[in-house]
Amino acid sequence: MSIRGTFIPEIEIALFLDVDGTLLEIAATPDAVKVPAALRNTLQLASQREGGALALISGRSIQELDRLFAPCVFPAAGQHGLEMRDANGRIARPRIDVALLDDARVNLSRLQESHEGLLLEDKGTALAMHYRLAPRLESRVSVAMAAIAQELKDDFVLRPGKCVLELAPRGYTKRGAIEAFMRQKPFAGRTPVFAGDDITDEDGFEAVNELGGHSIRVGGMEATAARHRYSSVSTVAAWLRDRNLNRHPVRIGR
Repeated sequence: MSIRGTFIPEIEIALFLDVDGTLLEIAATPDAVKVPAALRNTLQLASQREGGALALISGRSIQELDRLFAPCVFPAAGQHGLEMRDANGRIARPRIDVALLDDARVNLSRLQESHEGLLLEDKGTALAMHYRLAPRLESRVSVAMAAIAQELKDDFVLRPGKCVLELAPRGYTKRGAIEAFMRQKPFAGRTPVFAGDDITDEDGFEAVNELGGHSIRVGGMEATAARHRYSSVSTVAAWLRDRNLNRHPVRIGR
């Protein structure tokens, strides 16, 4: 059912945006994504329109986000909330014992070397194995990553994504990042809106729902906690350009 004229009226909103699959089309490898100049301009204008209350909420590191969107610099939660940069530019990063990943790094590097098409992304505090170029290896990757995660279960969790499994520090989520931003200016007191496309965004949808905001799943028809859906990355960009109520998402039936 469509909700023309009722989605996000002219109120003050806090925009939280996933990146890959939401703002950017997913590429074969993380380094292959392209950021159109028009999107940088759109995000900058949207941030100004919302009084600076726009943050990127991503599995990528803040350093990677800055590289992609340069020269623009936005408030951001990187690595699924592990690191955060507030509206004043202050970055908070917890201390993670990365030595705990030493054995996992060696074992996953060997797995990558022995199977063409696998890509190990080493984030320092997390390890992500991508199998988009070799989907037939999903089971092999899952078994290997699950075994490692079991050994490190007190400190790390296994986080699934689209053709990727990531071993990441326990206790950090997109939900936590959004809730933290909503306690800070200029986000505090606004109605939160979060757009994402993947299973890693689900806890963010739940947080926004509980805060009385608007959750948007981009693409796909999977079951989701989001209450609205946009069909594509391009539709999200179009909405961000003007926050036009006639360019509305579809409400997901409950």
